[in-house]
Amino acid sequence: MNVSHATVHPVEDPPTTDGANAPMVRMKDMEGMPGTRGGLALRFFQFFFAAAALGVMATTSDFPSVTAFCYLVAAAGLQSLWSLLLAFIDMYALLVKRSLQNCRIVSLFTIGDGITSTLTFAAACASAGITVLIDNDLGSCSKNHCVQFETATAMAFISWFTALPSFFINFWSLASR
Repeated sequence: MNVSHATVHPVEDPPTTDGANAPMVRMKDMEGMPGTRGGLALRFFQFFFAAAALGVMATTSDFPSVTAFCYLVAAAGLQSLWSLLLAFIDMYALLVKRSLQNCRIVSLFTIGDGITSTLTFAAACASAGITVLIDNDLGSCSKNHCVQFETATAMAFISWFTALPSFFINFWSLASR
């Protein structure tokens, strides 16, 4: 029995020019992203400056009398805890050589960075306004702890300044997916 068998030759799909079927290319890890040495360094500086602001402000005896200073203590405490937690996560990711580029993880980091950096910035601005009021307008710096208030406010601004790149890098990473 001599039967001919049909032969099937596979044909490749022609590439599209609109990019709809283009393969997803994963963005390279850039320094400052979660799970990188740059990200760990940013987290360390965020923690250090927020803890310094918290420590300096908490050592003054009359900070509870001003709401803005209480807000600074609360925001700096939250910023330092958030940064310390993410620093530990970054250290773990570096030690086990894992990437933290999961969309849900980056979303969580972005939202947390956005909230804590906004709170820290608002607290630093409010505290700066009160220190200017005490020093320049009332002229009663000799009766208050102006140097400590100004130092804590400066540390909070620096903490915010180091938290901002983390937020922008994570947000950009999410937006580029």
